[in-house]
Amino acid sequence: MARIPGRQPTAPPTLADVAERAGVSRQTVSNAVNNPDLLRADTLLRVQEAIEELGYLPNRAARNLRTRASHLVGLRINPVQEGTASAIMDRFVHSLVETSREAGKHVLLFAGDPLDPLAGYDDLLRSTAVDAFVVTDTYLGNPQAAWLGARRAPFVAFGRPWDNPAANHPWVDVDGAAGCDLATSHLLDQGHERIAWIGWRKDSWIGEDRRSGWTRALRARGLSTTGLASRVEDTVASGRGASAVLLDEARPTGFVCASDTLAMGVLHTLAERGLVAGRDVAVVGFDDSQVAQVVPPGLTSVRQPLEEVAVEVVKALEGLLAHPPAVGPGVLLTPTLTVRGSSSAVGFGT
Repeated sequence: MARIPGRQPTAPPTLADVAERAGVSRQTVSNAVNNPDLLRADTLLRVQEAIEELGYLPNRAARNLRTRASHLVGLRINPVQEGTASAIMDRFVHSLVETSREAGKHVLLFAGDPLDPLAGYDDLLRSTAVDAFVVTDTYLGNPQAAWLGARRAPFVAFGRPWDNPAANHPWVDVDGAAGCDLATSHLLDQGHERIAWIGWRKDSWIGEDRRSGWTRALRARGLSTTGLASRVEDTVASGRGASAVLLDEARPTGFVCASDTLAMGVLHTLAERGLVAGRDVAVVGFDDSQVAQVVPPGLTSVRQPLEEVAVEVVKALEGLLAHPPAVGPGVLLTPTLTVRGSSSAVGFGT
């Protein structure tokens, strides 16, 4: 930084400056920053006022050397898949960053090799750069949970331990089956009886979980699912192709999809055939992406409570990093349904 002529640079306030301003010892200031529960309320208030007046910032690096805590949480980010419409991870990351900050922690994002699900974790563990991890793609059957668990590295998973129900690590997830039951029941209540399902391939645990909600809702009304389901890749093109076949062969009046990406494909097919979503054929997606909110006539979609997920993840992290550590049971949250024009006769923007 260039020095302004005639003006000497001002040194940042120190712990000693705060102690002098508040009329207390340096140890008392240190306790106010690191162990405020040790101080009387009036003393703590006096020190906090001095910190505020002076603009004092605790030396985080020095504190980390003493406590061996970085106050950083590692989160691996993956590139968005081409041909998809959902950006659900953007919402989750934003919520996690905000919630972590309020808890005195920060999120360290890191990228890895798309072909190696463990890339990046080992470097951070060896350098003790983070206190814990948040793992977000357990539904893919990736090995992060087992790898971190074997190394006793603290982590919380956004997603159930699908391949190991007996796992004892903390996790938070959204009930996809309940969401798709809600979506299907919404169409049933409007008089639809032939409701098709477009989901992911059978090796997707989360896809099969969501499909079970569609099946449950139809069978609860005594309706058949035969010939009404399709399993495809999660791309707009796949949703487009699957819906074309189902419209020709099964004649559904409504679609429930495992993602907004697949639902977008259905909307393309309807437009190509001169059909209007909501008036001629109902369509419901999953994730309530930004695309769902702006595409005509507005896509009805299951909305995951990602803000609540972030709160529960941070709670679980605080438990893991406590002394002694505390691991609570997994948390399963219930989604909601955001109704728009694609599942009713109400037009876009009305």
